[in-house]
Amino acid sequence: MSIINKAAAIGGGVIGAGWVARLLLNGIDVSIFDPDPEASRKVSEVMKGARRAYKQMVPGGLPKEGRLTFAKTIAEAVADADFIQESVPERLDLKHKVLAEIDAHAPANAIVGSSTSGIKPTDMQVAMKKHPERLVVGHPFNPVYLLPLVEIVGGDQTFPEAIEVAKEIYASIGMKPVVIRKEIEAFVGDRLLEAAWREALWLIKDGICTVEELDDIMRYGFGLRWAQMGMFQVYRVAGGEAGMRHFMAQFGPCLKWPWTKLMDVPEFNDELVELIATQSDDQAHGLSIRELEKIRDDNLVAIMDALSKQNKGRGWGAGALHKDYTKQLAKLAAKKPTASKAAEKAKATKPVKKAAKPAKGDKAKKSKKG
Repeated sequence: MSIINKAAAIGGGVIGAGWVARLLLNGIDVSIFDPDPEASRKVSEVMKGARRAYKQMVPGGLPKEGRLTFAKTIAEAVADADFIQESVPERLDLKHKVLAEIDAHAPANAIVGSSTSGIKPTDMQVAMKKHPERLVVGHPFNPVYLLPLVEIVGGDQTFPEAIEVAKEIYASIGMKPVVIRKEIEAFVGDRLLEAAWREALWLIKDGICTVEELDDIMRYGFGLRWAQMGMFQVYRVAGGEAGMRHFMAQFGPCLKWPWTKLMDVPEFNDELVELIATQSDDQAHGLSIRELEKIRDDNLVAIMDALSKQNKGRGWGAGALHKDYTKQLAKLAAKKPTASKAAEKAKATKPVKKAAKPAKGDKAKKSKKG
């Protein structure tokens, strides 16, 4: 059950609209601000896809959808929110402007999460003159309304209490919060994706394979393994009965072989863009982005549903969380809850209280700069 009474979304692009969809479908009222005149239409399109996916997830009926309000200003959007998710473009100057305005007008006890893909929270919270200690990075993955992972990162001024409350908030809407232990650019997920992306660009540029062939190698091979075990557990199994130690002893020497161009980047010019874009157009076989989104969402729901039935019915990996989340949604649909004890507790929690900061060396209590 969610501990959010009222949420605000600042930015209604692909990620911002995804947050809106997840919140609304959990029965939470959301106030959104986005100066784009097309924002209402774009959010509506994302909501259509999200409703469709959730009806597949919970065929017995969904909770009463939260109410969506389009605010005219940031101040209006955040005025009475206890949770605010910022999802504006990745420009530090813009982040500073928006976060300063959020900080000036949001209630003192409101948690502020940023969807940034790689900017460190320390670099963003300098613009927050009142309560920088309540800012955390809450980095999701697209589509936000289906993929449960959210990376939580604290900055130099973030209070440990704010991180704990953020974990509870994100978990309450069916997400898997992972706190990143040290503050670094791009965090963990995007660093892994960037490494694969760089290598993929070289493979296409050098004519080793096409974009479709590369995607086939991922989706017919290791992508299926990663979806249920990740990288290290997959390699542990690959080591046979001796496990990870044997695997590392066997394949460790490969790290010195010239298998990668990871430390080099192909020139990102019009020729490379045209090469990849043209192959991508061919790969789509005429399907529109909205049609591809439907296929993606159907597949994700089916994969998570299949994983939810594994491990003797207890679920495995994302499937275990998916199993609990769909049960939670079904309960919300059966009975509209009143304010819960958890909600009262969250309302009373003041992560912005000016308390003594933990010692610099206390890594368990505070996310530090990497």
